[in-house]
Amino acid sequence: MNSLPQCPACGSEHTYEDGNRYVCPECAHEWSRDALLQDPDQGLVVNDAFGNALADGDSVTVIKDLKVKGTSAVVKVGTKVRGIRLVDGDHNIDCKIDGIGAMQLKSEFVKKA
Repeated sequence: MNSLPQCPACGSEHTYEDGNRYVCPECAHEWSRDALLQDPDQGLVVNDAFGNALADGDSVTVIKDLKVKGTSAVVKVGTKVRGIRLVDGDHNIDCKIDGIGAMQLKSEFVKKA
């Protein structure tokens, strides 16, 4: 008997574990174990680039140089951002970065600190 969860994308029973993630060999969908523990009615669920769940007030670190649109400023790799706020949309993190000010980031370019 398979104790692993079914694929949330296609419903396949042939899933397998890969580290802390589940993988469906039929549709290639991947999801984290933490995603199963989170209630879908809970609201906004945002994960960092490595699949760790983020919450309001967390600190994150930038993992890629990011150009600030409309200026010549760059947010450098390793910049630590404290006290984030999660929002709905493409850029799903609101924050203030020292020396730059208020801005929005995509969660795919940060890791939980």
